[in-house]
Amino acid sequence: MLQESNRIEFKVELNDKLEKEVVAFLNNKEGGILYIGLDDNGKPVGISDIDSTQLKIADRIKNNILPSTLGLFDIVTEEIDNISVIKILISSGLEKPYYIKRQGMSPNGCYTRMGTSSQPMSTVMIDNLYSKRIHNTLRNITSPRQDLTFAQLKIYYQERGLELNEKFANSLELLTPDGKFNYVAYLLADENGVSIKVAKYAGTDKVDLIENEEYGYCSLIKATHQVLEKLKIENVTRAKVTNTKRVEENLIASIPMREAVINAIVHSDFTREIPPVFEIFNDKMIFTSYGGLLPGQSKEDFFSCSSMPRNRELMRVFKDVGLVEQLGSGMSRILKEYDKSIFHISEHFIKVEFPFSLPKDNVIIANGDDNGNEIGDDNSEMMKVLGLLEENASITAKQMSEQMDISTRKVSRLIKELKERGKIIRVGSDRKGYWKIIQ
Repeated sequence: MLQESNRIEFKVELNDKLEKEVVAFLNNKEGGILYIGLDDNGKPVGISDIDSTQLKIADRIKNNILPSTLGLFDIVTEEIDNISVIKILISSGLEKPYYIKRQGMSPNGCYTRMGTSSQPMSTVMIDNLYSKRIHNTLRNITSPRQDLTFAQLKIYYQERGLELNEKFANSLELLTPDGKFNYVAYLLADENGVSIKVAKYAGTDKVDLIENEEYGYCSLIKATHQVLEKLKIENVTRAKVTNTKRVEENLIASIPMREAVINAIVHSDFTREIPPVFEIFNDKMIFTSYGGLLPGQSKEDFFSCSSMPRNRELMRVFKDVGLVEQLGSGMSRILKEYDKSIFHISEHFIKVEFPFSLPKDNVIIANGDDNGNEIGDDNSEMMKVLGLLEENASITAKQMSEQMDISTRKVSRLIKELKERGKIIRVGSDRKGYWKIIQ
């Protein structure tokens, strides 16, 4: 059962203490989680109107707390003992101290977590935090260009069923205090000077470079999708065949790879104009982002799965367009499959090194043999499939299984592998189309 702690707080219902608890977690170095609908013992009591309550919570957090909290909190519904409760995930903010707007930056408005409770901060604590406050965030840096357009960004929002109105630059915090486009806007614009490098090497080191691609000079959202697609292609499927079964797996677990790519991009220190780099070797992939740990962040904090976003404005947009699901969830997905040892943290860089999963026997690489890769014992059967397709481009899987004396399931697998290798494509619909062999 859940218990209250330095990072977890329970409330039976939404009350006038919401802002106080959220401010305390914003000022806490690990952030925290606030549940609405749980009693002091963690027993769910439920909420009568969850949707309306969630809207009220979001409105109060956005409007009643300073500095801006956009991109620093997430509100979701969670089932506990089959009862729906509200879970508010709150990141540790970079612009401490946070405070309740109507109380000001004073002990009456500033709170922090002490054990299982939220306590007022002393004037000394407030002054100390304020003196260390980071002002040089992306939103305060003026864009090197002011003739920015955002057609690509609007399309990504539309695909999620969201519309950007005329005031979107304000709502997404794309303007500096004096009303000019800021560096967040520059990164999200249709055209900019930022590119992300993807390099591929023939061996285990950087001696033999065989590919050097750049994805960028466009919206960072589009560039991220391009990098993800490129690495998805490179993350080939290999299969280990035994006497009883055929086990398929990617070189890298696909979900942790995706999360590491997004983390490297959205948490990169773009103020230094050093974009992330993604490198592919024949035994591993290495993702490098500039910035190191945040001020005040320890390695324990980094691995604790509590979100502390370097670029909260970018984090908010990435979440809006579906690249980020929930605050702090990326690291937990990576550590579910890999050990912390894949991370290499230095003063200015964070590297993630994913070793390839390489079965030693009966290896089949599912996306092609034109690059000199082994294709295993299925080769002869795939050649038979190609021969049948050459004779009759409209032949069905059932007809092929009968002629080859194998199951339709195996025919479907052979067809799938031939498609992934670029040997065949489907023209038209599944029912009325036909197969075309690529020479």
